Amino acid sequence: MKFSINPLTQQKYNIPETLDDSKNIENFICAHEGKKVIVVQGLGFVGAVMSLVCANALTDEYAVIGVDLANENTYWKIKSINDGIFPLTADDPKIDKFFENTKENGNFLATYDPKAFQYADVIIVDINLDVKKQSNENGELKSFDVNLSNFKVAIQSIGRNCQDNVLILVETTVPPGTCDQVVRPIIEEELVKRGFSTNKYRLGHSYERVMPGPNYIDSIREFPRVYAGINEASSNAVEEFLKTIIDTSKCKLTRLEHTNATEMAKVLENSYRAMNIAFAVEWSRFAEEAGVDLYAMVKAIRARPTHANLMLPGIGVGGYCLTKDPLLASWARKSHFGSMSDLEMSIKGVSVNDQMPKFAFSRLKQVFGDISDKKVVFLGVSYRGDVGDTRFSPAEPLVEMVRETGAKVALHDPFVSYWEEQKCNVESDLNAVLDSTTNLIVVSAGHSQYKLESTIEKLLELNPALIFDTIGLFDKEQLSILQSKHKVSVLGRGDLK
Repeated sequence: MKFSINPLTQQKYNIPETLDDSKNIENFICAHEGKKVIVVQGLGFVGAVMSLVCANALTDEYAVIGVDLANENTYWKIKSINDGIFPLTADDPKIDKFFENTKENGNFLATYDPKAFQYADVIIVDINLDVKKQSNENGELKSFDVNLSNFKVAIQSIGRNCQDNVLILVETTVPPGTCDQVVRPIIEEELVKRGFSTNKYRLGHSYERVMPGPNYIDSIREFPRVYAGINEASSNAVEEFLKTIIDTSKCKLTRLEHTNATEMAKVLENSYRAMNIAFAVEWSRFAEEAGVDLYAMVKAIRARPTHANLMLPGIGVGGYCLTKDPLLASWARKSHFGSMSDLEMSIKGVSVNDQMPKFAFSRLKQVFGDISDKKVVFLGVSYRGDVGDTRFSPAEPLVEMVRETGAKVALHDPFVSYWEEQKCNVESDLNAVLDSTTNLIVVSAGHSQYKLESTIEKLLELNPALIFDTIGLFDKEQLSILQSKHKVSVLGRGDLK
């Protein structure tokens, strides 16, 4: 399983001096006369693949235009797509197949020009919306804020260019109330400025549940969808469109009463998972104090069907959703709906998870002592096993804390060649990082490669070293084998005997 930025796109492209791509857009539209046009705003981890799904729709033939900003962080995606190189790689063969289909049919164009919105029958919003967090030195969350400025600018660019009968479908995870209280007023204000009616456009929300990996396309195309509109006409329009790209013979479309509900459902869904992890984190500390194995306990409890989703502890929570979505919900409760109360348990869950890398570092020092003169090898820098996504990876603060001790740090990851957040290269060859000078190995991502017999054998070839498994990757037999030569400690269980 692999999912990461395509290394072929890791080059700097010259950003156009003039941000006018009208001619290319017009030629594209002319070449697909008679087809409905879908414009996807945002070409990131979700938007780029959503564009492929739309360009390979089940029932309709669409002409698809992806729009992103023309700056050093995003323009490369536009250039890459138009040069015939998809900007992401994944071990899902449908990614390559779908992209090849779009090249053969010529029905997928990328641009930086918002004029593309004026041709759209459907506009899908897939842009980032971040939460700014302030934490203390231990990682405990002290305050947070949601700044909608960039999101509003993006919506304004739609309103200033779109047709008055367009369907706007927001997939971005947003604070509940955003479609009704932010998107709707902006779109209607911009339409009125242009002398257009505000009665024809349709606005809905249907959040994505994208799962990077070998079934990436199917996680969009064949996974249950929740949707709603700001009114019944909008809900009907969203349903009609979704049925052209979602295989409803394999999954269900669930309509909720309003976009407030779908927006809340998304952050509730992710808040539950974040809280589940925070719960496991608390108990992992108890297990360590009691000298028992929490991983074995959780696996035993999971045999009970009603408790099958009990989470395992680990180094912390990463990725783009669980680290912020509970905070979006709490912010919306006060900012959009006038409550005086926070969602205190949800905020606490995020705070507990944010502190895990600090706790892992403390455990490392407690078990292994001073590491300032050691060579420390990190196995995995992504936030999730077998993917190459490093956004908000919990490995990052742990790596930084180890570096600050003066230790020599080496990084390995089979799916990440360049760590954007740390601005450094990452080695993909285990032999290049594991050698006779290795003192401490930190298992920091659950990549399948690290559980292979060949990896265990490689570790046994090393001089006696220290191994810190922060995610409970190794099974009982592997731990016994490794412990025959190395000192091994696992986060979430008492000291190994």
